[in-house]
Amino acid sequence: NAVKVLLLLDVGGSMDDHIRICEELFSAARGEFKHLEYFYFHNCVYESVWRDNRRRDTQRIPTWDVIHTYGPDYKLVFVGDAAMSPYEIVQPGGSVEHWNQEAGQVWMQRLLAQYRHAIWLNPTQSRYWDFTHSIGMIRQLMEDRMYPLTLEGLDAGMRELGR
Repeated sequence: NAVKVLLLLDVGGSMDDHIRICEELFSAARGEFKHLEYFYFHNCVYESVWRDNRRRDTQRIPTWDVIHTYGPDYKLVFVGDAAMSPYEIVQPGGSVEHWNQEAGQVWMQRLLAQYRHAIWLNPTQSRYWDFTHSIGMIRQLMEDRMYPLTLEGLDAGMRELGR
């Protein structure tokens, strides 16, 4: 498959409950795409991401490098439950792991400006999305391009990426 995919996976915290399904998705995706690049983040994307979760404290990659390395012809797929404090999205210093100089939404907007074809896959059942304020905030940033991590959701998300 000649489609180029940039996969950003949320790890840690509330995502621990979804490790198995995300690993299955990643294993399946790796075999399907000739051009698949993946990075990890926690809760919200900030100024850096990483390739190896075990080395996340020592081997970070600047998000600007990702944006400048992978062209706008890549399709961007976020995988995460979007369950976090709203401060992590809208406030500098809102990250639970480090001092972020800029709000997560600033980095999300930069990524979405570079990658017009983008979706968010959420492993939380969609019937629970309205109970978490941050899910609504991420859905709004994504212009409602959030899909459940189910076969139907994957199908709808792939159709969206193909537009």
